[in-house]
Amino acid sequence: MDITYKSNKLEKICTNATYAEREYGNAMAEKIHMRIDQIKAAENVEEMIQFRIGRCHPLKISRKGQYAVDLIHPYRLVFRVDGREIQIANIMEIVDYH
Repeated sequence: MDITYKSNKLEKICTNATYAEREYGNAMAEKIHMRIDQIKAAENVEEMIQFRIGRCHPLKISRKGQYAVDLIHPYRLVFRVDGREIQIANIMEIVDYH
């Protein structure tokens, strides 16, 4: 999938390991970048759900239409999918929504 980002800061966190490490620490930065690589490698979100990549799952209620993958507990990387033929993952936020 292709990836877009909700904000420039979020893009910098997801694409610059040094910046991500400064914001979240080493372990979390590694996990964020691993999940971004997995999203890029996937053909579509259904593949991620089927093979449980990052424990990808659809969200409900006020977050309907969004998906999440696990980071370091309790944090999740939340994204939504745009497009039908070619899916684009729009990274929304890194959050503890529990």
